[in-house]
Amino acid sequence: MINQQEIKSGFHYFVMGWHFITQKGLRRFVIMPIVLNVVLLSGLFWLFISQISTMIDWVMSFVPDWLGFLSVVLLVLSTGMILLLFYFTFTTLSGFIAAPFNGLLSEKLEKMLTGEPINDDSWLDIMKDVPRMLHREWQKLWYSLPKIVGLFLLGFIPVVGQTIVPVLTFLFTAWMMAIQYCDYPFDNHKISFNVMKNALGEQRSQSLTFGGLVTCCTFLPIVNLVIIPVAVCGATVMWVENYRDRLRFDMNFKYQHGHSSREVATRSNSTDIRTNNHQIVK
Repeated sequence: MINQQEIKSGFHYFVMGWHFITQKGLRRFVIMPIVLNVVLLSGLFWLFISQISTMIDWVMSFVPDWLGFLSVVLLVLSTGMILLLFYFTFTTLSGFIAAPFNGLLSEKLEKMLTGEPINDDSWLDIMKDVPRMLHREWQKLWYSLPKIVGLFLLGFIPVVGQTIVPVLTFLFTAWMMAIQYCDYPFDNHKISFNVMKNALGEQRSQSLTFGGLVTCCTFLPIVNLVIIPVAVCGATVMWVENYRDRLRFDMNFKYQHGHSSREVATRSNSTDIRTNNHQIVK
C-alpha cells in the first residue's frame, strides 16, 4: 500500500543527502568515493557503448515476427532493460570497492548529527574491519543476484519481457538501492542484514522512493559521479531519524542471553522492537 507521508520523507532524505555532501568536515570523506566512482563508471561506460548494439540485437532476436509492428516500442523497452542491467553491474562493483569509505562517511555524518561517536577505532582497526564490510557486500549480492537473474530470464518472454519486466526490474533496483546505502549506517552498529532488511520493509514506500531517486540519478551525466556519497548521506539521515532509537542495541545482549547473530536475525522476522530498552523480544 502506498503511503504518501513515506513518499514525502523519501524525497526529504534524498534532498538532505545533497545538503550534507557540501558540509565542512565531510568533504574529505566524499572525495574518495567520487574518484573511485569516476574511474569505474568511465570503464563500464566504454564497455556499454562498445557492446550495446550487439546486446540490443541479441535481445530483439527473441521477439517473434508477428510482433514486428511493435518493434519500436519493444526496442525502447529492451534498451531500458539493458540499461538497468548496466546499472546493477555498476552499483555492485562500486559497492565492493567503496564500502570502507562509505562506511566511514556514514559514521562521520552520524557523529555530526547526534554528537555521539560510534567508535574510536584507529585507522588500523578500520582496516582490520574491511573483511567484515566486504562480507556484508557479499550478503547483499547473494540476496539480489537470484532475483536479478530471474527478472533477466523473464525478459525473454515475448511482450511480458518488454513491458512488465522492465517495471519490475526498476522497482527491485530501487529497493536494492535503499538496501545498499542504508546498510552502511546499520552495519556501523553491527545490526544484521536481515534485521536491516525487515526494518526497511516496514516503511517500504519511503525506501522505494529514496531508492528510486538514487536509481534515476545514476543515469544522469555528471550527477552520477556524486550520487554514491549523496545516497550514503541521505541514508544516514534516514537511519538517525527513523531507525537509530528503535534498533540500536548493545551487542552484548546477544551473548548475555546466549543467542548467536543468526538466531537474533531469524527471530527478528516475528518480533516487536521496544524503543525503551532497545531489545528484541517475542
